[in-house]
Amino acid sequence: MFKGMGDMFKQAAEMKSKLAEIQDTLATKQIEVSTGGGMVTITANGNNEILHVHIDEELINMQDRAILEDLVAGAVNEVHRKVKELAQEEMSKLTGGIKIPGLFP
Repeated sequence: MFKGMGDMFKQAAEMKSKLAEIQDTLATKQIEVSTGGGMVTITANGNNEILHVHIDEELINMQDRAILEDLVAGAVNEVHRKVKELAQEEMSKLTGGIKIPGLFP
């Protein structure tokens, strides 16, 4: 009985180590998303941290706050969606494709 528990703890420790590796890997990956035909570009890493925001000079010169806000919001939402997909893809390598609730949002 105790041997089985020892194996279970060992597997949990291995999974924790692999999870840390995946998070390190995600931190090095970058996702770039553009909206408005490239007028707004957002770059984020796999940890969902925004690394760079580029707003085209033409869009700034338009002086249309509503369009600018919509394009930035759209790009941010899209980059977050793509980062989530990337994280789920990386996690499926660890779990063998099994979705474990709460492991990754």
